[in-house]
Amino acid sequence: MNDGSPEQKAVRTDELARLASEHGRLAIDTEFVSERRYQALLCLAQVAVPDPREPSGVRTEVLDPLDDSHPLDPAPLARALADPAVEIVVHSGRQDVAILRRTWQSEITKVFDTQVAAGFLGMGNQEGYESLTRRVLGVQLRGGEGFTRWDKRPLTERQLSYAADDARCLLTLGEAITRELEEVGRLEWAREECRQVEESNDERSPERAYDRLPNLRRLDGRQRAVARRLCEWREAAAREIDRPPSSLVPDQTLVQLARRQPKDKEGLEQIRGLPQQTLHRRTRELLDAIASSEGDEPPPGPPPALQRDAAEAPVVSLAQALVRHRSRESKIATELIATQSELTAVVGTVRRGDEPDDIRVLHGWRRELVGDELRALVQGKLAMSVGPDGSLHVERTD
Repeated sequence: MNDGSPEQKAVRTDELARLASEHGRLAIDTEFVSERRYQALLCLAQVAVPDPREPSGVRTEVLDPLDDSHPLDPAPLARALADPAVEIVVHSGRQDVAILRRTWQSEITKVFDTQVAAGFLGMGNQEGYESLTRRVLGVQLRGGEGFTRWDKRPLTERQLSYAADDARCLLTLGEAITRELEEVGRLEWAREECRQVEESNDERSPERAYDRLPNLRRLDGRQRAVARRLCEWREAAAREIDRPPSSLVPDQTLVQLARRQPKDKEGLEQIRGLPQQTLHRRTRELLDAIASSEGDEPPPGPPPALQRDAAEAPVVSLAQALVRHRSRESKIATELIATQSELTAVVGTVRRGDEPDDIRVLHGWRRELVGDELRALVQGKLAMSVGPDGSLHVERTD
């Protein structure tokens, strides 16, 4: 990481953004700390852009948003991240995209995730960066700093070198994977899948916290109103002290509070799992949150659990066999195509004659690969058999 005045740091981000815009590509990786925090803290942003002036053709910079002596101006890079003309190369980038969207207040468009894309080349859908770089580029990266305390300053040269490694090969890796995808006709499929990464965010809200509570179906309307009010209090308190909400009140304990609605400290002491620190320091806040829910309109309960027909189980097994067959043919990881729960949903909705709009295997590249066949299978318009060589044969019967 280069030293320089605050003005030089601002110019450097301008220059990186200019190069990204000029050449239409930018690779980015981040280092962050999320343990014991309300939201992850961005500690470093490693950026690589094409630069013909560099011997390698790539310029790599490690930017430090926690270095108060050289304030970082992320605005130029934020604009580049949001520019649909600039391809943003990441690896396993959901967390990177989420934290950059929040901290740099930017949309991130035209994402190309090398881990996602590698899943369309028979490399699995969870291939690590070091492993993928070695397999595709024949480059061995240095490791050893992945679990470091990135929020501690000053950083060592070893830490900075490790961080730079995470970005310096990303552009080349993205180019190599793109070429391979073009050769097998899968590039547009990979880009379609990468669009889901663009939507990543780590924003928290009481509504989302409430929806994730366990055993909501067992609460009546009044209890659900208490649970929602407790979620509102917990999110606000956790944000204020920058701690995970669960450290104040775990989800299971919050549900018990909503169910039993204690009226005093003695009642709170009977709730199993309530942290002692919360009990001693936030007794009045908890009791006020419970009492303030009086008269609240109860939030709707979760939809009833879908009852599965036992007769569907063999059809789901056939659907799994079909997906595995197409997975082996295409060298696309089975998990990337469809999960068992998705196949169960396909079988149930198609048998009932419903239109399953929200099942991803019936849309986009998945539909092209196997989704239409799955629908035909459930409708009795597809036959599957085992050939003399033991391979699976699939043919339409309509």
